[in-house]
Amino acid sequence: MNSAKMYQIALTLLPKVGDVLAKKLIAYCGGVEAVFKESKKSLLSIPGIGTVVANSILSQKVLSSAALEIRFMRKHNINPIFFLDENYSFRLKQCADAPIMLYTKGNVNLNTKKVISIVGTRSATSYGKQSTEKIIEGLSQLDDVIVVSGLAYGIDIAAHKACLKYNVPTLAVLAHGLDRVYPKIHTRVFNAIQATGGLISEFTSGTKPAKENFPKRNRIIAGLADATVVVEARKKGGALITSGIANSYSRDVFALPGRVGDENSEGCNNLIRTNQAALIQSSNDICYLMNWDKKVLKNQNQQTSLFLDLNKEEQLVFGVVYKNDRISLDRIISEMNLSRAELLQVLLQLELKGLIESLPGMIYIKS
Repeated sequence: MNSAKMYQIALTLLPKVGDVLAKKLIAYCGGVEAVFKESKKSLLSIPGIGTVVANSILSQKVLSSAALEIRFMRKHNINPIFFLDENYSFRLKQCADAPIMLYTKGNVNLNTKKVISIVGTRSATSYGKQSTEKIIEGLSQLDDVIVVSGLAYGIDIAAHKACLKYNVPTLAVLAHGLDRVYPKIHTRVFNAIQATGGLISEFTSGTKPAKENFPKRNRIIAGLADATVVVEARKKGGALITSGIANSYSRDVFALPGRVGDENSEGCNNLIRTNQAALIQSSNDICYLMNWDKKVLKNQNQQTSLFLDLNKEEQLVFGVVYKNDRISLDRIISEMNLSRAELLQVLLQLELKGLIESLPGMIYIKS
């Protein structure tokens, strides 16, 4: 890591300097390193900069702390991403209060085509956990999708576990430094998701999971994603904070409805009732509302190669099904020079190869 990173990290360590003020300092001074080389008079002329902040910058004590942080990151394979870097999330960059620095670990791609956040209550029911898994199972059929959550109890950890089960990359946004796991019971998932996804935090090492850090964490969960899905939420809680932030960022918010009077679904039902979230029941609803074409599937390339392995009859039948959104068995028979028994055998082979699907009423569609 070069000296530029040291100055960038040092900027985040300045007392009483938040993300908005830090960006203002960079804009006025013409660069991060320039902030630490300005005179006191110049610093005090910047709106929002008082004597305390100016003295902190001039003392340059934070540079020593930043150097120690870089040493820690090298040892633990942590990658710092500054908000001006190309690999910083373009979605998060659109948010005025986005953190100027993110610390990541694992295989983190913040700019994949489709990013969805899934949040909910920490006291999830079996309904919430099963619904979360079903949604992620459906999303696993999409190309270039990442699921973001917060590694907390309940819906968060259910989302991460489902991603591991269905091989969906997942990002865990943490409310503490990357030198610890919270809660400890989630250590296995903490380690496992780094293979295809990763960990994200705006906090340096040594930062404990303090209460005030969680709302900050929630804005990153909302800002990283195209849309936020709320699965089970009480009347008040972190999931509703995240959905509120997502709405303030003009991002889509979806909620899974629950039984009337159910405490764990009161938040979701209220979001839907007050038009703060669109009602969804499955991943198909998410794809429809986001205009994510489920015809563009992970196995599309696999289907193309399979097509080359089809015999003549299978190719002809697949061609008939493929050019129609849905087609009945009788209509396929009318277009093919095959008996009903022969055609059913060919259709079964195509279905087993994952190229078509059968629906009730002897209706067939392409997968």
